[in-house]
Amino acid sequence: MEDAPGLDAERSNDAVKDPAPPPVAARTPPQAQPPFGILGRHLAAWILGIGRNAWLFPLDVAFRVIGLRYGWLRSLFQAVPASLLAVSGRLRAERAAWHAVHRVPAYRAYLASQGFDPDRLHPAGILQTLPETDKHSYIDPYSLPERCVDGRLHFKGVTIDESSGSTGTPYNWIRGASERRFAHRNIAFFARYGYGEGNLVTLNAFSMGAWATGFNMSLGLNRHGLVKSIGPDIGKILSTLQFLGPRFHYLICGYPPFLKHLLDEGELAGFSWDGYRCSALVGGEGMAEELRDRLLERFELVYSGYGATDLEIGMAAESPVSVAIRRIARARPDVRDALFGEDPRLPMVFQYNPLIHYLETNVLGEVLCTVSRLDLMSPRIRYNVHDAGGLLPFGTVRRALASAGLDIRHLGACPEAMGPRGELLWSEPLPLPFVYVFGRRDATVSVMGANIYPEDLESIIYGDPELAGDLQSFMLMLAQDDAGTPRPGIALELLPGVDLDPARVVHVTSLIREGLRRLNLDYREAYREYPNAMEPVVMPHPLGSGPFAGDVGRIKPRRIAPPA
Repeated sequence: MEDAPGLDAERSNDAVKDPAPPPVAARTPPQAQPPFGILGRHLAAWILGIGRNAWLFPLDVAFRVIGLRYGWLRSLFQAVPASLLAVSGRLRAERAAWHAVHRVPAYRAYLASQGFDPDRLHPAGILQTLPETDKHSYIDPYSLPERCVDGRLHFKGVTIDESSGSTGTPYNWIRGASERRFAHRNIAFFARYGYGEGNLVTLNAFSMGAWATGFNMSLGLNRHGLVKSIGPDIGKILSTLQFLGPRFHYLICGYPPFLKHLLDEGELAGFSWDGYRCSALVGGEGMAEELRDRLLERFELVYSGYGATDLEIGMAAESPVSVAIRRIARARPDVRDALFGEDPRLPMVFQYNPLIHYLETNVLGEVLCTVSRLDLMSPRIRYNVHDAGGLLPFGTVRRALASAGLDIRHLGACPEAMGPRGELLWSEPLPLPFVYVFGRRDATVSVMGANIYPEDLESIIYGDPELAGDLQSFMLMLAQDDAGTPRPGIALELLPGVDLDPARVVHVTSLIREGLRRLNLDYREAYREYPNAMEPVVMPHPLGSGPFAGDVGRIKPRRIAPPA
């Protein structure tokens, strides 16, 4: 991410209304049409297009030039009022939507299938009219060429990324050279802000091959120094650290549980972590603050990125201020409720660039994204990956924290924001908007009306160092007792050499039960009414066996067991 805003920039943000768009209800096809017919509509659209392009063209040029240098782009975010960034971002998103309406065959067919006449749409306020898209409604029915601009595949400089398939069948996503370069710049920008301006030695432990994250993270972080693309190989990471020695600042990238295993295996092998300066960049799944605490025992900084292969990687990123906000919200329910509402989960909190990703929320509390650039081979308009969350303008967060007696410019000095080894490296906040994400809306198991989330279990497991040190993974499922009563089931994948005897299973069951009662209001109320039905069923399994047998070779572990 970038550096912090100056005081003038912060005052300019305070003087404007919060620019975040309100939640939007399901769109209905427009009934009333302009009275002057097809010719009049096209003339009006042409005039509006000329005006919008006249406004956006200088911004496009300036953004492309300024984006070439980290310091220039940081200064842009510091100097430009949040309201102007928000308006410009929305205009860019509307232009991208208009472009897709007229140039993408699949999108035109999709609109027609939803009862819209693409030729009767008007460019002004078009995002308020268009329906959502997602994998089921838009990706599955149409071929890859149909979803590309002008219905054509290009070949030079084009790659296809494959999603991990963590929620089902892997999908293929096509990207041109221009959009990949832009994504790499965005990754590099946030990394420079988060980890400092010095050279980094990046050891990329994300899975390589056709998956988007590994390959693109290497290219993006190559802008900040030496990169070795290793993949998730603990032995090679440790041998590389030993080969290069402790004189560099290392950035180790990978999925959060993998980096925890890296620390565990390194300690078992006698690796001297204390002699190395290491930071971590994680992604691909959510991360409990308890897991971050474990990583911060050895890593100087731990930040996560937010994105989706459906859209783009590096859409948003954790920053010093967003991490501090989340850690304070973990300790202070008043801050948590003021910012994120009454959801029992603690969301991940990120900042994003509103000029390139236009985010909004629907009535279900799901985050929608329009990639607002015109360089996408396959545009995504109001695309829904079904992540539950919300948006918060910087000014709104600043005022909410002030009401709680906190100064957003100095959150890093708050005891609640500190790590296990003390105060974390702090940078003055950038006045960029926040997006918070609870996780996938359907990632839950319901028992007696109580929704139980993998995030709950992650907090409990990684909050207990002994249990966390014995596990490779865990999975949430519905279980049945001997009487056929549904109960919350927790499968635990044990590391080699670990065995949970009956007494330890009873202890772990108690640990999980009390943790759920503490963290999850739904569970607490249901347990009060149905204590027998809400008693967890803990099921230990050797590595790679039972429900975990299907996870061999998977890029990301499953946290919800598939239906039987």
